[in-house]
Amino acid sequence: MQYDLSPVEIDQLLEECQQNLGYRFVDCELLKSCLTHTSAAKTRMDSNERLECLGDAILGSIVCEKLFDQFPNAPEGELTRIKSAVVSRNTCTRLAREKGLDRFIFVGKGLAMTENLPESLLAGMFEALIAGIYLDGGIAPVHQFLDPLIERENSKASRSVHGYNYKSLLQQYSQKKFSQTPIYEVLDEKGPDHSKFFKVTAIIGEHKYEPAWGSTKKEAEQRAAYNALRENEDDEEWELPAMPDQD
Repeated sequence: MQYDLSPVEIDQLLEECQQNLGYRFVDCELLKSCLTHTSAAKTRMDSNERLECLGDAILGSIVCEKLFDQFPNAPEGELTRIKSAVVSRNTCTRLAREKGLDRFIFVGKGLAMTENLPESLLAGMFEALIAGIYLDGGIAPVHQFLDPLIERENSKASRSVHGYNYKSLLQQYSQKKFSQTPIYEVLDEKGPDHSKFFKVTAIIGEHKYEPAWGSTKKEAEQRAAYNALRENEDDEEWELPAMPDQD
């Protein structure tokens, strides 16, 4: 995040941002607006708020188009579930960090003093940049920037364990069998802050089940719940959906 920079420093950051995006803006003032949070703008109209709104719509449209082509046999409900995951604040924030864009956002003094920015700021900046590229160069460079990311995220979301609520199923089983609610414990974590993996185990009473890794705590919990269900599979007549491989 950036605060109180000289014109030379701003120009250097804009140059680096364009390198990370893989797109060069004709209108660098537009790029600056994409990166400017309301806390750093002279007026709200000088911030990236309006651009964020447009970018959200463009992102949703491209995700839907890609989903329609990638999964020709998927029903509407499944496409909607995948789209919701791909256009989510969490995904946009993660993609912004993956592209190294998080250090280019311009914020006010108050936010600059915080250790971690709210996800909504990075997600909004990512959407604003989509709109900025579209306004500056049309839809073709937007596709060039987004298509590889979206195809990957669509595939990832389609295989996500979140499509099957193993935690809910384990809770129902545990309450019926043991009159207890499962708890989840993080045993380990690895990787940099922007790309962590978590090792989690499900616990019912005194028994800890086989732990599982996930790219988020929620995913790791779902996988840990799946392991617990598999261990108790002989007690019930459920048919567990196959657990997808981790990327």
